[in-house]
Amino acid sequence: MLKSFLLPLLFLCFVACINNSNENTVNAAKANEAEKALLDAVTKFPDSLLLREELIQYYRDSADYDKAIAATEAALQKDSLNDRLWNIKANLYFENYDTLNAIAALNRAANINPLPQYILTLGSMYAQKRDSAALHIADFLLKKQLTDNTKDAFFIKGLYYNFSGDKLKAIGFFDKCLNLDYNYMFAYREKAIALYDLGRYNDAITVLDKAVTVQTRFDEGYYWLGRCLEKTGKTADAIEEYKTALSISPDYVEAKDALARLGVK
Repeated sequence: MLKSFLLPLLFLCFVACINNSNENTVNAAKANEAEKALLDAVTKFPDSLLLREELIQYYRDSADYDKAIAATEAALQKDSLNDRLWNIKANLYFENYDTLNAIAALNRAANINPLPQYILTLGSMYAQKRDSAALHIADFLLKKQLTDNTKDAFFIKGLYYNFSGDKLKAIGFFDKCLNLDYNYMFAYREKAIALYDLGRYNDAITVLDKAVTVQTRFDEGYYWLGRCLEKTGKTADAIEEYKTALSISPDYVEAKDALARLGVK
């Protein structure tokens, strides 16, 4: 009886493999056609920035960062003073875990056009590298004396001290940031991480509970709630938080890994 039950299953698995193989072949062929069409279009209209950006995005969507960066560099050869292209290049490097080159590219973008978003991102990158340039950028933003700049400056300083290991000082700056804008979700996250690193898990849970109340779809908030609840021995509750994070972001790798570690499929 067992053998007769397994045989149909094995057949279905075999058919599924063939279907997946055929589907992958078709998808690969379509992808090659799409790439060729974009390359031909760029060759035909070399001055079209829109086409070049579409090619870059195509490679990015395919997670082919080497080709995406090469396509961006080719576009920059046509227009080396285009801050948007330098910003795109910075994003590609950052997504490919190359922070040093990301910082260099973003510096070029900011020097060409010092947009607030470039400066904020640059400050955050420096902070994560524990580079004191982050503090200089934060002080520059504080001199502007605008609410948006001020809260961002406090966040950058908090991030710098968080990565540098001065958790209490970091928490103070995150509190200043949240006092100006209680919707600043990354400040909740980083404050909770600082408290987690200090072993103050219940305090971190309080912060994260507020965060997911303010923004009910804050996936990182639920993930870190799970981390904290695990530390307090509430494994069942932690599992529910990880599941919530995944329901919001199905590709949340860390949440998947946490559930797998806890034996949840």
